[in-house]
Amino acid sequence: MFDDEKKTVLIVDDEQSIIDILVYNLKKEGYNTIEATDGLMAVEKALEQKPDLILLDIMLPKMDGLSACKKIKSAMPNVPVLILSAKDEELDKIVGLELGADDYITKPFSVRELMARVKANLRKLEASVLPAENKDKKEEHKIEVGDLMLDMDRFEVKVRGEKVDLTVREFEALKYLAMQPRTNCFKRIIT
Repeated sequence: MFDDEKKTVLIVDDEQSIIDILVYNLKKEGYNTIEATDGLMAVEKALEQKPDLILLDIMLPKMDGLSACKKIKSAMPNVPVLILSAKDEELDKIVGLELGADDYITKPFSVRELMARVKANLRKLEASVLPAENKDKKEEHKIEVGDLMLDMDRFEVKVRGEKVDLTVREFEALKYLAMQPRTNCFKRIIT
């Protein structure tokens, strides 16, 4: 039985040892977990049980992780999907992110880094679904540098008014740079 107060993470991997490591660490951090061992099961469990976040391998039986990600994101666009894969080529990462994944982590991975990314993606999700009355009351936190605007509450970046999609890691890196004294190096990045 799940604790309704806790966030739920769907773990999708065909290697039971990886699932066991993730279940142990996620439960230690206070999360509920759901498990799936193939792509079809992942889509079914995601749509039925509506997890708060999904950890998804790419190389899965019955349906590959990229196809599963695409199906899940078309039905549940706001649920964060973090790909966990042994595929570490730049093209693999780009394809995964373009199909809707919110982050891409290569195996072998650091459990501490993975837990930090899970927390960061869930914070981003919570910020995007705050009730309207709370958003109005909440003080807005924005950083503006030239044509660049970072909205810290919505995890949004705009350049010359156009929204730019970034991963959590890219957003955090840009935030760090934007908070530094304005340097010629940073000005070159945003122009």
